Amino acid sequence: MKRTWLLPALALLGVLVAIVAIIDSNRPPPVTTAAIPPAHAPFATFVAGAGITEIGRGNIAIATPVAGVVASVDVKVGDRVAAGDALLHIDDRDLRARRDVEQAKLAEARAALDKPTHRLGYIDQLRRLDPGVVSAQSVSDLRDDVDAARAAVQSADAALSQNQVDIERAVVRAPSPGTILQVNIRAGEYADPRAATPLLLMGDETRMYVRVDIDESDAWRVRPDAAAVAFVRGNPGLATPMHYEYTEPYVTPKTSLTGAATERSDVRVLQVVYSFERRRLPVYVGQQMDVFIQAPAGAAPVASTPR
Repeated sequence: MKRTWLLPALALLGVLVAIVAIIDSNRPPPVTTAAIPPAHAPFATFVAGAGITEIGRGNIAIATPVAGVVASVDVKVGDRVAAGDALLHIDDRDLRARRDVEQAKLAEARAALDKPTHRLGYIDQLRRLDPGVVSAQSVSDLRDDVDAARAAVQSADAALSQNQVDIERAVVRAPSPGTILQVNIRAGEYADPRAATPLLLMGDETRMYVRVDIDESDAWRVRPDAAAVAFVRGNPGLATPMHYEYTEPYVTPKTSLTGAATERSDVRVLQVVYSFERRRLPVYVGQQMDVFIQAPAGAAPVASTPR
């Protein structure tokens, strides 16, 4: 009896499985949405490009003019500095000790000058009273002694001035206003002027610059007076208009890759540089941005002169 019902039950189960499989296969595929929506161009016709943020006029690699052990580092990453502010000090104890020696030599040279100078003044008074008291040769020799002593004073004074310059060079100062981006040295380490890695890296972050790669096929459509907008990669709600700075007058191989699957790396690009105020967007140096530049579809190119 059990075998009589077993085969029909298995057949019915197979039919139910087939029906479920057919229904499941006929369901519409789920619509996938991007976790982060892409930025949309604010212009009807435009040229798009990937931009890389950078410091205006490039970063400044700070080095030391003299070799030595670092006595102190006076700044940290993120500090704003003015032109002439001290960034770090090289140990200058030997230079300061030498300054005491040079000051002593200068005092000795001045004392050596006083003796022939006084004698020459005394002899000049005697000769005014009686020209034959002292011979002309003695006066000439005495004047030579005064000139030699004066030269020794000048030499000692120059050595002291050189020592003061060496002491000042042991203090590395900011060449211009800017922000400290990297600190690659610590107190106690040896600073070598020929080191490949800069001791500090600084730049001016008050204005952020964006270097945009424009495909060479669209290069002719870019105008200096055209409006341009940059969007923060990952948050299209953060955007800012940009100011045109200059165009690099050379089409180069593309090096900035966006990571898109359809992106070609064997293309050449025109690099156009824009800028905006740093406080407008929370971006960092080296960050990618999506840039859209307004460009009429059939307009003739307008020649521009790079700065």
